[in-house]
Amino acid sequence: MNNKLLVLGTMAYDAIETPFGKTGKILGGCATYIGLAASHFRTDCGLISIIGSDFESEYLDLLKSKKLDLEGVECIEGEKTFFWSGKYHNDLNTRTSLETQLNVLTKFKPKVPQKYKDASFVMLGNLDPSIQLDVLSQMTQKPELVIMDTMNFWIESYRDKLDELIGKVDVISINDEEARQLTEKHSLVEAAKVIQDMGPKYVIIKKGEHGALLFHENKIFCAPGLPLEEVFDPTGAGDSFIGGFIAYLSQRGKVSFEDMKTAVIIGSALASFTVQEFGTKALEKMSFKELSERIQTFKRLTEFEIELT
Repeated sequence: MNNKLLVLGTMAYDAIETPFGKTGKILGGCATYIGLAASHFRTDCGLISIIGSDFESEYLDLLKSKKLDLEGVECIEGEKTFFWSGKYHNDLNTRTSLETQLNVLTKFKPKVPQKYKDASFVMLGNLDPSIQLDVLSQMTQKPELVIMDTMNFWIESYRDKLDELIGKVDVISINDEEARQLTEKHSLVEAAKVIQDMGPKYVIIKKGEHGALLFHENKIFCAPGLPLEEVFDPTGAGDSFIGGFIAYLSQRGKVSFEDMKTAVIIGSALASFTVQEFGTKALEKMSFKELSERIQTFKRLTEFEIELT
């Protein structure tokens, strides 16, 4: 097992509006958030993505400064980078997409760099399942752990390819709404069982501000959501979560249920930073000391003593 982490996903521009403010075009994309989260751990992380010539060099410099390998990032001259604009509503759990410009994504044919074809850890960010499958097919040896993310659009419109992919991964990370949509089960416990029967040994169901659930066989781990005084922007929280989750496992070199329980807390801590500022700003400047303190805060949330006699 090596500590190479291969991340597939988008590098993008976002424009975000929440009840607390709005932005112009800012750095976004699932690979960006996953990579920045992973950069806080001792892992050799390479990104696979596609950008246009309008992608600012300062953003590339930022990612490189975080020791992220960008050999797998293709830039198409004269083309524009993927762009998404959205508005979050008062509860911050629902949002409306205002504009989606696929741009270079319509030409995305991922190429896994030779260096990462034997990566022990693979994170397939939220993209067309055909692209996710393409990356898996380029690996020269079976990874120790493959994690995938998806969304309602792929569940609705690309079900056959999505089911094929789900059967090839070790962990799936989706939110509660997507889990119910995928399985047609209201109970998340039932939904997790159905998904495990589809292939993944581990199922993570994210519940936003209410935490996350980890399922393996008949075991369940429930991570709390951290009560925060201020939440500015939920964009990228799920990607930050799974980036921290897989990077911690890569650093540990272990993929047991017990290690994953810790990884869920670490991912939750990273996500709690992300939502406190617009875009990637919190991940960019967060120190490992701050992350460690936040993890201890999560630990204290669930500590208690009990006497039944």
